[in-house]
Amino acid sequence: MFYLSFYIFANGTPNYLLFYKMKNIKKAAIGLSLCLTAFGSVSAQEQKEENKTKEFLSDVMDRIIVHGYAQAGYTYQDRDRGGEKANSFDIKRTLFFAHAAITDRWFFMFMHDFNSQVQEYYTDYRITNNKALTVRFGQFKNGLTYENKLSPTEMEAIDVYSEGVTYLSGCGSDPLFGVQYGRDLGAAVMGEFANGKVKYEVDVMNGQGINKRDGNNAKDVIGRLEVSPVEGLNLIATGQIGKGHAIAKSLYTPEIEVGQNYKRNRYSFGFDYKSKPFNVHGEYLEGKDASVTSRGYYVTTTVPLIPKKFDLVGSYDYFNFNKDLDMDQHKAIFGIQWWYFKKCRFQVQYVYKSAYTQGGEFIKKGNNALMCQMQVRFN
Repeated sequence: MFYLSFYIFANGTPNYLLFYKMKNIKKAAIGLSLCLTAFGSVSAQEQKEENKTKEFLSDVMDRIIVHGYAQAGYTYQDRDRGGEKANSFDIKRTLFFAHAAITDRWFFMFMHDFNSQVQEYYTDYRITNNKALTVRFGQFKNGLTYENKLSPTEMEAIDVYSEGVTYLSGCGSDPLFGVQYGRDLGAAVMGEFANGKVKYEVDVMNGQGINKRDGNNAKDVIGRLEVSPVEGLNLIATGQIGKGHAIAKSLYTPEIEVGQNYKRNRYSFGFDYKSKPFNVHGEYLEGKDASVTSRGYYVTTTVPLIPKKFDLVGSYDYFNFNKDLDMDQHKAIFGIQWWYFKKCRFQVQYVYKSAYTQGGEFIKKGNNALMCQMQVRFN
């Protein structure tokens, strides 16, 4: 301090230049201090923003459940659609789907099959505090038949659904409707009562299938009622009233032309029983396209050899595509499945069909097939 004062007043006059410089240094020091304080404040603010972002992302991830599965296998059969013996490895399905809980009442679902196209996209809103009333809008599986609502990963048969379900619910064997995977565009109300023992669903749908606008001005109305009178037993009744718009000719309904609107009604009665010794489900189905009546029934069972490891699978399936033309088909399935990890399994099945289509004809000759399938699923 003494040295500084002496230097400033050397030669009898103040050294204003040095005084000015010292003043600037003091200001710089104060400025630096303020900058460091501000930087610390900004860093704290950035940390808060980062924490908020992490909390938001964590909340979003907690609300989204991601699922996926793939099914691929090998098939040998006496006759394919060309009437020749055939064998091939194939990929049947590779699906990814996500279920998001936007709120505790509002949900969204998206499903894409990489082996084909977008399958589902819909939103659900639960109106009541319980599960008594939920509304749905978008593209989803229709409520017709017991099996159609089930995932292929839950089905016992490698070729999935029974002949009647595949034909009547739009899973792919009806040329008039095309391959729609049992799905359609529309809206629905659904719910359950009595601790889940009574469930209902009413759908209002285009009736044209997935990713398509309606082909006419009529809508299909589908109703579904499920009742569980005792533990393990579920009784199901479904019905449909609507009008189709033909996208192709069909040998099963030769009177209907391409582009024609036609009456399309269906109904079914089914059951599902689950127990430790065995599981079994079955259904009676009937449909009417214009004046053509089709009907059938099936029963499918699994018997655990080693619980949650090895099952025997058996099924008998009868369906008449046109009762006036006597276009009936019998199908029998027998096989075994190994659950090697949770929802992952390996299946081997023998399949017999008493009739098949070839070159636009319905041929009543036996067709034998050996099918193998590997299923991998997560969540």
